[in-house]
Order: sequence, then structure tokens, then C-alpha cells
Amino acid sequence: MSKITLVTGGTRSGKSRCALNEALKYENRVFLATASVCDKEMKKRVDAHQAERGNSFTTIEEPIDLAKALGNLPANTDVVLLDCLTVWQGNLLYKYNDEFCDFREISELLDVLRAPPTNIILVTNEIGSGVVPENAMARAFRDMAGKTNQLVAEIADTVILVVSGIPVVIKG
Repeated sequence: MSKITLVTGGTRSGKSRCALNEALKYENRVFLATASVCDKEMKKRVDAHQAERGNSFTTIEEPIDLAKALGNLPANTDVVLLDCLTVWQGNLLYKYNDEFCDFREISELLDVLRAPPTNIILVTNEIGSGVVPENAMARAFRDMAGKTNQLVAEIADTVILVVSGIPVVIKG
């Protein structure tokens, strides 16, 4: 039976490294990348993540339609490491420029997670612990990310909170 693991934490908390270590327990691994390289700083981040995981993953880049990507995995996939939900939701907000954040792609992803095609490890940011954003769109994004994290955590078999590089299992 396929398992869902959600790895959450603050920025630079070590959540991607934790998720990578979890994924390395499986043989046939897919890395589902949501980031789009839009500037030099993002290119540097993507390059660092690629170097960290090396050639041990098949990489699929999909910034918008995660449900479709999860439906088209290689047949022998044992685990998918999806990094990250927060960047993906930023992509949706940018694409649709809709501050109400009611995106069908989120519902479609949740549907896939309820009957996963394989083991899935999702990385997300715990962004609601900071200051209240000063503008409506940023507050809407914070709210969307928090709600999505709650819905994914409800479905997940295991939820890991990473604090200062230390993984703490909070569910499962």
C-alpha cells in the first residue's frame, strides 16, 4: 500500500534534506520539481538541490499540473519526492493572478493523494508562523498555503516537522 509523507518546516530548516533522506530508502525514485528558473538566484538554488540528490532520481519538472505528472510516472516508480508545495502554489498564483486562490489544481492533487499511484513524499513550508503580510495577495497566499498544508497533512500517513535540521514526527 502506498504511503504519503508530508515534510514541513520553516525556510532553510532542513526539510528538503530530510525528505531526500526518506526518499533514498526506496529503489526507483522520481523527483518532481515545481520550481521554475526565473533568475540567477533561483538557478543557484535549483543547481544546489540537483547536486545534493545527484543522479539517483529521475527528474520530472512540472510547475503547474502536479496531478497529471503523478498520473504519468514511470511504471516502476517506488517513490516520488515532490519539492515543493509552497513554490507550486506560488506558481499557481502567478499564472492565474487570482488573489482568491481557488485553484482546481489543488483539488486535483488532493484527489491523487487520496489514492496515490506510489509512495509520495511532499515538501512544504510552514509559512504561517511569521508576521502577518502587509498586502491582501500575500495574506491570501499565506492562507492558501496553510489550508493546503492542513488538507495534505490530514491525508498523509506521516507528517514530519523539521526544526533546525532535526526531524520531529508529528503524525504517524
